[in-house]
Formats: sequence, structure tokens, C-alpha cells
Amino acid sequence: MRRRVRRAGCVAGLATVVALGMGSPVHAAGIDFTPEGSQENGDLAAQVEVIKYDTSKNGSGPSAGPVAAARTDWTPPPCWYAPKWTPSELRDYYQRTYEAITHDPGMPPEARNEWNEERHNYIDGDYKDFNEENKGEGMWWGAVYNPNASIDDQLKCDRIPFWADNGETPEVENVITPDILAGLAYEQIKVPGTEVTLAPGGRSKVNLPTWAWLDGGEFKPVSVTASLAVGGLDMSATTTATPKSLTIEPGTKDARLHPASGECALNGDGSIGEPYAKGKANQEPPCGVTYLRSSGGGSYAMEATVTWEISWTGTGVAAAQALPDGTFGNEQAVEVEEIQSINR
Repeated sequence: MRRRVRRAGCVAGLATVVALGMGSPVHAAGIDFTPEGSQENGDLAAQVEVIKYDTSKNGSGPSAGPVAAARTDWTPPPCWYAPKWTPSELRDYYQRTYEAITHDPGMPPEARNEWNEERHNYIDGDYKDFNEENKGEGMWWGAVYNPNASIDDQLKCDRIPFWADNGETPEVENVITPDILAGLAYEQIKVPGTEVTLAPGGRSKVNLPTWAWLDGGEFKPVSVTASLAVGGLDMSATTTATPKSLTIEPGTKDARLHPASGECALNGDGSIGEPYAKGKANQEPPCGVTYLRSSGGGSYAMEATVTWEISWTGTGVAAAQALPDGTFGNEQAVEVEEIQSINR
């Protein structure tokens, strides 16, 4: 059986209509294509296209948040192809869409004709009655869209639905794979907030080092597992984020960082920096900042950002694979006062 793809010269109206799946322009327009019996997400065949996430080992708490990829040339997958429909579900989808288009006076005639031709491809064209005779032996595959991606990126998956037998992985670009699952799990990662402990306590002092540290018990690896088991496929990927370093931005140019790079490495016990202790006021901290000017009754917005090393393992993968580092942090108000003398 041949596998048609959408014509490269489709008009804009058709491109809007034939975008299948969650987050598509069709759904954005408010057309309900939920099949009979589907109750999840209001999406066609949501019961088979939803990727399941295990977040039991993820970061939690009110200050937890998603990491941002340190590499600007990498983003999670914007779309992919996965098993979505049984023959009856695809028939239901096309019927509902056909009825919606037929009653839409604003739909360009050429788009309506293109859609009708595509529909008939599954009725009496390359396929017969949506491949009903092979029911139970395979599924229709279609595009699934990442709702966090732009519409332009989502529509890179523009192939019309195609059939694959159970257990078969079609040889098409952007087909679902464990590494795509790993990228989607990356999006679900949450790490704890980054409020560092500063000392000496109270207001920092001009020209005296302020020590900064994070307790190792608060910063442990977190992970999310994404899995898909449908259409004879059974694959998963676990993406893990491990704390790597802390970077300090003092919030003013009138400051000296410790170390000079502002990046404090992770200690062997998982902590970052070293707690301040009495008698260390004149020592240089392994992690911290020395302010050279008073904050003048206000405060400096010091930013503390933790870099997380991220990797994944999954179906068919023997060793951990690297993903771009992620970062997450927040600002802390630091008051700095100038004093004339200090008693120790």
C-alpha cells in the first residue's frame, strides 16, 4: 500500500484543516473532533496518543520549577508521529471534519476539495474503508503536536495519516523513538528553588566576603520517565537531572566573586560551597561574593542559578546519553552596608 504525504503546494486553508491532533489549528478554532467513547483531553483518540509520565521522582515544593536548556540550539521535540487511531476512529475523525468543513462558509473551495480527496483516499483509494479489514492487526499513525512549540514548528509534521502493522516502526522522519520521549521528559523535569544561605547573617558588609552555600540534602538528582505502549510498541525513556554547579551574579559591577568565575562546583557530598563559621570573616570563601560598595539603603538583586547535568536512558539504550545542561535559579535581595570598624 502506498503512503501518501500532504502535497507541498497545499493552500493555507487546507494546511489549517489537515493539521491533526492536540494543539492543532483545528482544535484552536473550537471544532470538537472527540471520538465516541473518548473522555480524555477532548482530543481525538486521546486514549492511545497520550504519552504517560512518571513524575514520582521529580522535584516538588512551591519553589520548584522547570529547567531551561543551556544550549539555545536545542529544544524539545515540537511534533512526532505515533499510533493514534483504529480504523473506526479514523473514519469518525474524517466524518466529523468533513461535516464541519462542509458547513463552514469561510472554507476556500480548493481546500474543501483537497480535504474531500484526502478523505476518499481512505474510503476507496489507496485504502478501502479505512483499512477496516485489518482491524486489530495495526493502527493508523498521525502527527502529535507539542503544545509548547510554535505552530510553525508543529507543522513540520505534515504527513497525512498512514497505516503501520502492530510492532512495526515506520521509517519516516520524526517517528516516535526513545530519544524523542527523553526530550519530552526533559520538559517535565522540575528542580528545587535556589535560595542559597548567606553569611555572615543580616546585612553584608562592604569589603568583607559574604559566604554562600547550598546544603547537599536539598539538591539531589531528580528524574521523569516518559513511556508509550500502544500499537505493538512498548518504549520508555528516563531523563535525569543532577546538580552540577552554582553560578552567582552579584547584581552590581561593584563586587568581587569567589571564585572569580562566579561558578561554584558541586562538592563530593552533593553540597555547594562551605558554611560560614565564626573566625572566617577575613578568609576567602570557596563560594561567595565580596561587595565593594554599599547598597545605599536598598539592596542588590543577587541571582543564584544552579546548573543541572541532564542525561537519559531508555529502551534499547545501553549507556546514558547526554542532553543539554539545564539551569534554574532565582534572585535574592542582599543589603550591603558600609561600616567604619569591625570587632571580632
